[in-house]
This record gives sequence, structure tokens and C-alpha cells, in this order.
Amino acid sequence: MSGADVLRSVALVREAFGDVPDDGWGRPAGTLTWSCWETIEHMADDLFAYAGQVALADPPRETYLPIVWRTMRDDGPSSTIFVEATGGTLGLMRVLEACGTMLAGVVDSAPADRRGWHPYGISDPEGFAAMGVVEVLVHAWDVADTVGRAWKPPADLCQAVLDRLFPGVPSSDDPWQVLLWATGRAELPGHPARADWRWDGRPLAERG
Repeated sequence: MSGADVLRSVALVREAFGDVPDDGWGRPAGTLTWSCWETIEHMADDLFAYAGQVALADPPRETYLPIVWRTMRDDGPSSTIFVEATGGTLGLMRVLEACGTMLAGVVDSAPADRRGWHPYGISDPEGFAAMGVVEVLVHAWDVADTVGRAWKPPADLCQAVLDRLFPGVPSSDDPWQVLLWATGRAELPGHPARADWRWDGRPLAERG
């Protein structure tokens, strides 16, 4: 996967959610304890953090970069990226796109043999692109029902994420449903919902 996939996923979010009223983000995002606003901030924060993991010539191999994370309230997400409430929906979408553009640029400019740390496996630029895309796609789904917007990303984008991060998942003619199942958000025929899940961010060539 590439920076173009990251940019595409963010553009889809802006198209789907760009007309949500400024005051429409305060309720919890689906079954999450975070608000819809906090969930979009979390998406932006992940994109920013992933860019940092492969932006350096000597990325950390044991932890994230030592950038301060904090919470704005009890039970809120720990983040570096927060959006001023006065920015409204437009500001929220712009910050998301800005962070996605950072990740896309880093992914496309970093050498393919660069490796950075993630708790789900040391990964390469392509892997961090895929991680960014999956964060955007599934957290947009968390938000969609609450804010009253339709959300079903393109099958080819979902399949690319499955191929890169979720080896061994069931095949289906609906890769979006498989991605929701793979991330613990839905059932598949013959496959109960997953209580525990994680992706495999390791480069494909380095898996045993």
C-alpha cells in the first residue's frame, strides 16, 4: 500500500462527513466511550504518530517516538493531536487531512527497507500506510451511525488492507464486512464476532 491509499481514505471521510453540523460530534461513537469528535481526533493522531515512526533515518525499534501524549478528560483517548472546538467540522476535517498528508508523504519518500516500531510488529512504510488506512476506515464506521451518515468504503481499498495486515482471514465477495469482522466489529457467516484481535504489521517478506 502507498501514500495514495492514505490520501484516498481521508478524502472519503471528508466527503462522507464534511457536512456534519459543528454541534453534531458530541455523542459517543457507536459502542466506544469516545465522542465522535474524539474518535476523528484519534484517527488524525494515529496518522501523525505513524508518520513519525518511519520519518527518521534511525526510527525507534522499541517504542513510539517520545512525543507527549495526554488526555483531555477521564476515559478520553491519549493523543498528541487535538483540534480546537472553535474550528468546527471544517477544522476537524482539515486536521485529519493534514495528518494523512504527512503520513502519505513520509510513506512515499521513505526507503522500502526502513523499519519502525509498532506494538503489532516492527513494520515498513507500506505497513504503516496500511495501518493508517485501517484506522481511518474502521473508526469512520464507529462514527457513521451516530452522526447519521452512510459509510461503506470501496472493496479494493478494504481488500488491500486485509491482504497487508490480516493474513488468513476468510475470503468473501464483501471485503468490507470481512474487515469489520477482522477488527472485532461484526460477525461473518460461520465466524462469530472476534472478542480479541490484532493485525500483523510485519513486512510480508519477513513473516515466518
